[in-house]
Amino acid sequence: MNESSVRAVGWARSLPMDHGVKAARDWAREHLDALGWTATAPDTVDAVLLTVSELVTNAHLHAHSDAQLIMALDQHCLHLAVHDASAVLPTPRDPGTDAVGGRGMLLVDALADTWEAHPCPHGKTIVACFRIPGDGDPEH
Repeated sequence: MNESSVRAVGWARSLPMDHGVKAARDWAREHLDALGWTATAPDTVDAVLLTVSELVTNAHLHAHSDAQLIMALDQHCLHLAVHDASAVLPTPRDPGTDAVGGRGMLLVDALADTWEAHPCPHGKTIVACFRIPGDGDPEH
């Protein structure tokens, strides 16, 4: 195998606005279960599922858009991407102590190893990356 090639596996799902965030979490959990992470790395699973919730909620609530959820696993990371139809890029902000919302991207920033936003011709994609458990992860 060519050293520069990357072996990856991935899954994708479209989530219309009338589908709840729970459907996104359940779908992601199925794939994390199949990877064995639920048993071996429950903290990572919790971080991924909370990130799924936040990013899909942002797509539905703030972008008023369906969400396309993609999970891809390469040799080092699980890449979680959510695409929506809004061109407005998210930024972590300080919502203050009295605000009911506004903490989603702060949570993503705290949970994911890295995240970034990419503008696209028809919206944006937010990608959060999580190191593979056991790949320098304190859980293993």
